[in-house]
Amino acid sequence: MSRPVRHEIPPRSGTAFTLDRGQRLTVIDPQGEQVADLVAFRRDDLDEVISSGRTIDYASRIFLTTGDPIYSNRSNVLLRIVEDTVGRHDFLLTPCSADTFRIIYGDEHPHRGCFGNLAAALAPYGIAPDRIPVAFNVFMHVTVDGQSGEIAVQPPLSRAGDRVSFVAETDLVVGLTACSALQSNNFSFKPIHYEIES
Repeated sequence: MSRPVRHEIPPRSGTAFTLDRGQRLTVIDPQGEQVADLVAFRRDDLDEVISSGRTIDYASRIFLTTGDPIYSNRSNVLLRIVEDTVGRHDFLLTPCSADTFRIIYGDEHPHRGCFGNLAAALAPYGIAPDRIPVAFNVFMHVTVDGQSGEIAVQPPLSRAGDRVSFVAETDLVVGLTACSALQSNNFSFKPIHYEIES
């Protein structure tokens, strides 16, 4: 078997690609402390998409790791986590956007963020912005206060070379970013790498 090709997503950008059933997608943090927003759509029916609500409901916890399935809005498994060297990711918060930077950071001329990057990358596949769901935020470190429910975004726990691998349970269209939010990435923007293997 040939060695999978490694692709790079430059800082504050995104890409989209297809993933066939049974293929393995590995998301790699080459420098450490960099989040990658991941979304996935069933290729033959783009109205079926990953669902944080259903996945968290069925797992009965908010932190997912090796062995956990990622369900769709129709309760079908689209992806399964098969390797995870970090063990802490987020499936609560929406992709950062121009509105995120305007409302949270007060930016007058905001970056389009992961949402804008995903929208641009997914458009050639016929996926409109309003279809983009809450992403599985690979390497994102969000804490939740058990009493008040207050959430806080902390520096990612990932270090250089850390990875998470997913296996596709059906044919998919996948969007993937190198996150654009300062707080999510410990105030430094870095690339994300990914590999696909059969």
